Amino acid sequence: MLVIVGYLLVLASVFGGYALMGGHFGALFQPLELLMIGGAAVGAFVAGNDGKTIRATVKVLPQLLRSSRKHDKALYMELLALLYVLLAKGRKDGMLALESDIDDPQASALFAPYPEILGNARVMEFLTDYLRLVISGNTDPFEIEQLMDHELETYKHEAEVPAHSLTRVGDALPALGIVAAVLGVVHALASADLPPSVMGELIAHAMVGTFLGILLAYGFVSPLASLIEHKVAESLKVYQCIKVTLMASLNGYAPQLAVEFGRKILYSTERPSFLELDGHVRDVKSR
Repeated sequence: MLVIVGYLLVLASVFGGYALMGGHFGALFQPLELLMIGGAAVGAFVAGNDGKTIRATVKVLPQLLRSSRKHDKALYMELLALLYVLLAKGRKDGMLALESDIDDPQASALFAPYPEILGNARVMEFLTDYLRLVISGNTDPFEIEQLMDHELETYKHEAEVPAHSLTRVGDALPALGIVAAVLGVVHALASADLPPSVMGELIAHAMVGTFLGILLAYGFVSPLASLIEHKVAESLKVYQCIKVTLMASLNGYAPQLAVEFGRKILYSTERPSFLELDGHVRDVKSR
């Protein structure tokens, strides 16, 4: 929703200012220039990316225009509570006691009170995979941490592929606008026998290509790439929270202290306070 609001602000500011200075909107209506710039941008995007990147970019674009999964304080409270419950059971009954819960989380009574986490398949896969490694008892904590880092790096790189592809398109759009403008100037100069007033109109139409290329690049495409990067960084915090909490537990910290480690790496805007988390954990313990 904010994307649409931002686009409306861009259009209102640019064209509103143009109207206030006395500009005529008819001169800006150049569908052929838009066809050349847009078509060339799409062609360059297709030529410069493989099928996997194209599919990932097409898939992520509609998600940017609607509300996505919120990584808010409530989600992190739920995640930290779940981690506490798992680690507390593992500390009390032994990590092997978690095996049945990890193998079938959907049927587990431990996971049932946390539907937001249970409904995120990728987070559940990350959590259960590393709990299995912990249960095995044959893996060094340092090696598990290294493996987590490699997986998170892979996740980040894969999730940012659409952002990188859109950034390259955004960088190319001003140049493609110049291409359209040059073609318009060529057309105008080829009609040099026309009256000066007509020639001026043709050149003005040609210059619209440069304007459209820059506007599309910095007002529409590049912000989408930036938004994708923000969303990736936000979603990555869930995995980092799991990683830090599990590593704290592997290094011998009690479950209540381990979740405190996970709390500290969250963004300040979503991070619950120590007292909030402590009260929530106490409530979970009492249940």
